Parts: sequence; structure tokens; C-alpha cells
Amino acid sequence: MKFLLPFVVFLALTAAQASGKEPTYRIMPVGDSITEGGKAFSTYRVPLLEKLRAAGYSVEFVGSRTRQSPLGPLQHEGYSGKNAEYLAKVVGKSFHDHPADIVLIHAGHNHFANEKPIPGIIAATESMITTFRTQNPHVIILLAQVIPSGKLPKYAYLPDLNRAIAELAKRLDTPTQRVILVDQAEGFDPANDAIADHTHPNARGADKMAAKWFAALVQVMEKPKHP
Repeated sequence: MKFLLPFVVFLALTAAQASGKEPTYRIMPVGDSITEGGKAFSTYRVPLLEKLRAAGYSVEFVGSRTRQSPLGPLQHEGYSGKNAEYLAKVVGKSFHDHPADIVLIHAGHNHFANEKPIPGIIAATESMITTFRTQNPHVIILLAQVIPSGKLPKYAYLPDLNRAIAELAKRLDTPTQRVILVDQAEGFDPANDAIADHTHPNARGADKMAAKWFAALVQVMEKPKHP
């Protein structure tokens, strides 16, 4: 099923069509180190951009932070070691300074199971979505059920969190304000798709994540005329 394009994206498409150019979508990746990437592990942002470019989409990753990559410097809102509650405090200014058409949220790690963190994570995630919508009522949110971790018992709460994230997406999604669930957990195997810490993606895991994001993104972006 093709998702409805928000009005702001429709305007961009109309302007692009009038000029004969493909629209450029501004995408903000939001999360922790899994989004930011690191020297010892991979991030989905690089293979995702490769997939989008290969398919003919014109996209720009935006955010207040920049990290070098094989594709050049890429902007993002990934904060290593930070949790969803921290993200909820900082993304408002970042979004104001770097507005986006589409936001990718992958947040839920950096807690311990004994903290019983799920209510706080869900509240922070909803706060982020409210912040984005306040500044751009037509923003599209792609909300991830986060990848599992083999680091136990620390991350034993992730399966329950992902169920709560699915409920949140269902509650907040409307025909004109989309919150689209992206199941990053299904098919991700920490034993084979993560580095030795069983949490951060290796190249294979990053590519799996990129494929999930790509499949969701192509449902909300106009198909390129010249792939």
C-alpha cells in the first residue's frame, strides 16, 4: 500500500516537477551510537544512502552532527552512549536548525533492564515526535522497533520495548501525520550481525538495517523518473 504524502512533501514534488528536477528529500537520522556509527562498527546510514542513490532518489541527510564516511561527511542526530530521554531534550533545536521532511528514529538502548526503562523511553519517543510535528506538522516519522542485543541481562527489556513501540506508532499514526513502524528487530541476529559486543552492527548488520529503512522510505517518497 502506498502511503499518503504529507502536504509539505507534495509541495516539494510540485516545485520539482515544474522545474523538471527530481525532488530532494531531507532525512534526519535520530538515535544513539547505532545511528552515529564508530571506528569499530558500522552504521546503517552509509549503505542506506548508497541504496537510495542507486535507486535514483535525491536525498540529503540532515542534523546538527557530522561524521566522515566513505561517501563524505554525513549529517545526523546520533549520540553515542545517550538514551531516548536525552534525545528528547536536544532534537528540538537540531530540527529547528536542520529541518527535515522525514525523520528516522531508532532509540531504546543505553538503559539497564533493572531500571524498568520502558515507560520513560516511550514517553521520550512520543515527546520527540510531538516536537517534530510542532515544527513541521507534515513531517513523516519512521519509527523503528530497535535491533536486539545479546548483551544480557542488560538489554532483556528490548522485546517488551519493541511491543510498546508498535503500540505507540499505531496510536500516533494518522492519514495526514504519519508514524510508520519499521521492524528493525526481525531478522537481526546479534551473534552474526553485530560486533563482539553483540550490540553494535557489523557491516552485515548495518546493511540489514539499511534495507529495512530503504523499504519504508520508498513507500513515502515519489518514485524517481530517471533511476
